[in-house]
Amino acid sequence: MLTGYGFSHVGVSTHQMDTTIHFYENVLGFRHVLEDVTRVTSGGSIRLVYFDAGDEQFIVFMEPKNVPGISDDFDTGINAALGLPRGMYHFSFRVPSLDELELRRKSLESHGIDVSAIIDLGYAKAIFFFDPNGLQLEFCCQLRPFNESDLHKVSEVSVASSSES
Repeated sequence: MLTGYGFSHVGVSTHQMDTTIHFYENVLGFRHVLEDVTRVTSGGSIRLVYFDAGDEQFIVFMEPKNVPGISDDFDTGINAALGLPRGMYHFSFRVPSLDELELRRKSLESHGIDVSAIIDLGYAKAIFFFDPNGLQLEFCCQLRPFNESDLHKVSEVSVASSSES
């Protein structure tokens, strides 16, 4: 059986790279490690910025400018364009302890970010918030390894429609 080694990067997009850089560096503390502008032969350019999310895994933002076929106002938050409630597509970053999770929550609040209370997921505790691009983000502290009792569980949650988000 082949096993993975984690992910290299997740690519998403932004319309406001400077705002995104400020948020990921100054609010979340993710260092940006690569910045590149790619000129598109048919016109325009795409600015790429890699942020280190830890363990040599990266979140990469792409900002297209004047590229034929790419709308200037597409939904960078992903979900609304698909007709889904906010958060169906989201990104979760691991934190090593509950103390770190609480520190992250307080830090986000101090930056004026609307962040959830700590949510108990059973196997983990997490906080949820949105970045400037409308992407739902999560910091998650795994409380225990997954086991057989985690398979085939049935849970219940209330979900707002995409028009309520």
